[in-house]
Amino acid sequence: MLSTTSEYALRALAVMAAMPQGASILGRDLARHTGVPSRYLAKVLGTLHNAGIVNAARGSTGGYWLARPATSIRIQEIVTLFESAALRRSCLLWPGRQCSEQDPCSAHGRWRAVRDAYLKFLENVTLADIAEDCRGLKPGSADVGGRA
Repeated sequence: MLSTTSEYALRALAVMAAMPQGASILGRDLARHTGVPSRYLAKVLGTLHNAGIVNAARGSTGGYWLARPATSIRIQEIVTLFESAALRRSCLLWPGRQCSEQDPCSAHGRWRAVRDAYLKFLENVTLADIAEDCRGLKPGSADVGGRA
């Protein structure tokens, strides 16, 4: 349901959310750890930085880290940056058309339940909720650095 860009952003942010407080990670290490191409990830991180979701610093003690606590960052906020069309309540069969109870398509009733559950997930789940699988990073490892 998500674009590759949104998936990459969520993957990178989940790793950052799992890092110890005060830790940062270099872009190249984040790319290696997540399996995201480094140039692609740099663009994604730039968008996240401009949106105030991540902070960045250059240099040997630099890298990327979350600008806010992971518990305050909803998945919807991230996905909206990369695919606002996925958050619209549009028609499953005819993208761009707004289905309604008054003018439904043949899939409207069944799709509504799936779409509403998807939107509820994006609205209610935080970055902290999805970071559990990324807790393998440890201070002092080759992947994680400290900020000055």
